[in-house]
Amino acid sequence: MVSSSRIISEFMALSRIDRLSKREREAVHFVTGKLTALGLEVYQDQAHSTFGGEAGNVIAVLPGNNPGFPPVMFCAHLDVVEPGSGIEPVVEDGIITSKGETVLGADDGAGVVAILEALRCLIDSGTPHGDIEVVFTVAEEVGLLGSKGLERERLRSRFGFILDSGGHPGEIILQGPAQDSLEATFFGRAAHAGSNPQEGINAIQMAARAIARMNLGRVDEETTANIGVIQGGRATNIIPDRVELKGEARSQQEDQLNKQVLHMQGCLEKAAQEFGGRVEIRIERQYPPFRLDPSEEPVHIASKAAREIGIEPRLKSSGGGSDANILNGYGIKCVNLGLGMQKVHTTEEHIAVQDLVRAAEYVLALIKNCAVSKA
Repeated sequence: MVSSSRIISEFMALSRIDRLSKREREAVHFVTGKLTALGLEVYQDQAHSTFGGEAGNVIAVLPGNNPGFPPVMFCAHLDVVEPGSGIEPVVEDGIITSKGETVLGADDGAGVVAILEALRCLIDSGTPHGDIEVVFTVAEEVGLLGSKGLERERLRSRFGFILDSGGHPGEIILQGPAQDSLEATFFGRAAHAGSNPQEGINAIQMAARAIARMNLGRVDEETTANIGVIQGGRATNIIPDRVELKGEARSQQEDQLNKQVLHMQGCLEKAAQEFGGRVEIRIERQYPPFRLDPSEEPVHIASKAAREIGIEPRLKSSGGGSDANILNGYGIKCVNLGLGMQKVHTTEEHIAVQDLVRAAEYVLALIKNCAVSKA
């Protein structure tokens, strides 16, 4: 049986560990100790060497006790977003929050402790299962860097489950968008803003005209776009000669994403041309889309397991990226599962104890249903 007090204690302990993206060494040590104590074979890969992090992904295997059952993967990420240093979690009226100055880190500490608690219960019960592969990734919040550098050749599972969605328990994310990042630098010409402004070329004005022409926000049902950062200028009496923009576009459809990015690029180039300035543009694909059919194995298993613990499954698409985008690209069919964490990436982030317990119960039900899936 899942222990409410045990999972709360473990969640609180993990929450107190500083684990900002690329600085997860202590969290890696924490989960490595837990997994080793449970008897899993634990390995830390070298993904961090590709992006300058402190520690790599944790890959662990609980050997199966029935060779006829297929291996299955469970994944959650270790890092948290800012403000995520010095988290002090509190429990009140069945809800876990932070004291209010930081995020809580339920994204994705809830997924981590749900997997750990489920493994503990599975081992104690002796329930038949195949190999259980556990992946705790690093640097997920800054571009899925851990999963991008994952030593995937170590994994045998053909399908798996990501525990990293902010939706209600029972939400099964079977579709996610691709994302492109866009960075642009406008170059104008500096001049004194009071005595000879006509000799300058205002880089901020170029950027403003480009942004004003862009179709941003909700572009269509499956496509979004945003300019989120603008930096430039040195003083009010100087015509700014340089400004930098950072933005993104996402879509469930790659052709729509390509169309939107070309539109944004065209707006940038046209504005620079009109003002007689110059723009440098950098576009990078952050992650590919993924889409599973409702009839596919992990969707079927997740739906059946949800019903077994009294949750009505709801199949949904997501506008956000997760490790599911990368792992599906590796050929490991994965869905992302709702855990009940609310207002993630804010200082109001919280999760109900009941949902935390239910997440561990869900993992157990998933393992039991994977065992009857044909290898």
